[in-house]
Amino acid sequence: MVRRKIVKIDEEKCDGCGLCVIPCAEGAIEIIDGKAKVLKEELCDGAGFCLAVCPTGALSIEEREAPAFDEEAVAKHVSSKPAAHEINCFSCGCGEGERPLLAVRSKGESLWVCTRCLPKLIHG
Repeated sequence: MVRRKIVKIDEEKCDGCGLCVIPCAEGAIEIIDGKAKVLKEELCDGAGFCLAVCPTGALSIEEREAPAFDEEAVAKHVSSKPAAHEINCFSCGCGEGERPLLAVRSKGESLWVCTRCLPKLIHG
């Protein structure tokens, strides 16, 4: 065990929408019994890409004792899963292969926006 940052999920706030599953490149989060759960702590890198897309604010990052992040376990876990759902920009529809995408909150919604459309979202 090491002291490190890791995702914490408040089950009372989680509505099980699953939006946090897609941005987790390590596959550490899954919906189990209608709630988001960190499957194994060693799969979570603590980067927090999942936080911005949670519409209920159920996810946070905490620093605590946890198993060390295990890249080998992540590679094995990810390779055993079917291909992830593609994420697209809400404005122009481009995918991750075309431009970098960022998770944003706008008008109470969690959205993905590409770097080309981000200035339009910010400045109107």
